[in-house]
Amino acid sequence: MPLLLDTHAAVWVTEGLPIAPGASEAMDTVYRAGSTIFVSAITAWEIGLLVARNRIGLSSRPERWFQKVLAIPGVKLAELTPDILIQSSFLPGDPPRDPADRIIIATARDIGATLITRDRLLLKYGENGQIHALAC
Repeated sequence: MPLLLDTHAAVWVTEGLPIAPGASEAMDTVYRAGSTIFVSAITAWEIGLLVARNRIGLSSRPERWFQKVLAIPGVKLAELTPDILIQSSFLPGDPPRDPADRIIIATARDIGATLITRDRLLLKYGENGQIHALAC
């Protein structure tokens, strides 16, 4: 099963910050199996907002930082289609209200990926069976 990094997971991986052993093992397993670790284009947008609002500091400008994410072996950009954007408006259950989180959820559902996240709302959504989520 492919993986999808949420925005903060992408930051931790790219900046070399520690992640949970289970998430690290899942990423290693997916990479060794030749499957894909995806990142959404909405992550680029979120990173831009976080940097612009001085809520996060990165090792490089957001544009270069996002290119570093895509340069990680096994990481690919998940397609962001109109269907995914529409699906984000019709998620089952009680999804988070944040539009970026909804797009990430819809992307994970569309590509059949496990979401790597620390976001408690995304993890709760996974606990309710709406997506596969793994704490990082």
